[in-house]
Amino acid sequence: PIRQGDSRDIGASATGRDGDALAGFTPEWSVIPGDAGLVIDGRFVAYRPGSVSVVGQVGDAADTVTLQVTPRAVSGEFRQVAVGVELARHSSDLWVHGNYAYLGTWGTRAPGAGGGTGQGPLNGNTLYTWSVAGPSPVRTAGLLVDARTVNDVKVSADGKLGVITHEGSNDGLNGFTLLDLTDPAQPSPIARFTEGMSPGVHNVWIEGNYLYVVLDGSGGLRIVDISTPALPVVVWSFYAGTSFLHDVMVRDGLAFLSHWDAGLIVFDVGNGIAGGSPTAPVEVSRIQTLGGNTHNAWYWPENGYVFVGQEDFGAPGYLHVVDFRDPTRPVEVANFVVPGQTPHNFWMDEASGTLFAAWYGNGIRALDVNGELLGDLAAQGREMGSLLYNGGAGVCGRDTLTCTWAPQLHSDGRIYLSDMNNGLVVLEWLRN
Repeated sequence: PIRQGDSRDIGASATGRDGDALAGFTPEWSVIPGDAGLVIDGRFVAYRPGSVSVVGQVGDAADTVTLQVTPRAVSGEFRQVAVGVELARHSSDLWVHGNYAYLGTWGTRAPGAGGGTGQGPLNGNTLYTWSVAGPSPVRTAGLLVDARTVNDVKVSADGKLGVITHEGSNDGLNGFTLLDLTDPAQPSPIARFTEGMSPGVHNVWIEGNYLYVVLDGSGGLRIVDISTPALPVVVWSFYAGTSFLHDVMVRDGLAFLSHWDAGLIVFDVGNGIAGGSPTAPVEVSRIQTLGGNTHNAWYWPENGYVFVGQEDFGAPGYLHVVDFRDPTRPVEVANFVVPGQTPHNFWMDEASGTLFAAWYGNGIRALDVNGELLGDLAAQGREMGSLLYNGGAGVCGRDTLTCTWAPQLHSDGRIYLSDMNNGLVVLEWLRN
């Protein structure tokens, strides 16, 4: 037997009439029933439970292997436990560190929109800080900045430094602001950096003494030395020459650039594979996933996969899986599709092999990504659970009132979500 979603090397050999082995043949593969699985380069992945036949054919010669597919039998349940309600402004990205969650704000919210406050219209010019030490979030601060959107917020690994991004500032300079988190309940601005940042900063990543900065439009990537936070210095710039950069993640000395139609571009910034560093990155590889619109990526080093989000509001929502076990030759091997709306940001519980995906009006999804990943993951019983919670009316355009922007699994075991309409949503995830 083989479990749903697992794969097996079918293999094939052929002999001539004289019994000698034949070389250089390529079988044509088929699966009966046709929706029961997929064969890629002689490797079979099972889709649905039941009996399945895998047929290999070369010319008039054919052979069949019959397998029994058992259910994957993985499941779980999200439970909403609390909400830190924010109705005056739309929420954007979040970052949770220690006992505090930091939540950005987005766009402009009309007065009373979605049952919110009578104020407004209010821009996304505020960073909200929430204490999450107790059973329910408690707001401790609201830091107002010159922006129409604080799209991203990050905190350094040691919790001492934060950063927020500026888009649509009144002075036209945009940039980013570094924050002193000595008192994590009350972030204090250290310096706003605007040099060459006028297009607007969409996303950032803190890695050691360097800040990776994503500029809007054709601005591309800037790497900024923040070892002296009051005096940031740009040390490197990159633009792919086409499309626009949307996001960046740095892990194991590799920078993963989600560069929209230019695809996923990977640089060595200290890994050693290509001799790169933060001040002199070296490109390792790039790949254009099917459909383009490369929006975000999560790299899982232990299993060698990169999960890539395709943000396309005119098509079903796609998550692409890239095999990165050979970093110089990435290959797209699988996908996960949720009809209706596009995905946004991801987070992983790597210990259990669970990917949490924010899917705007389709809520939060939990996906089992253990083992080898091939083909259509949605057909393999890998989705363990999802939740459409009541997040309040506004953007996303669904009767379910859910508008999930980003998830983060925190060390306290809870999952924190930013909901664009309702603020900070707190969940428990119970894996069966």
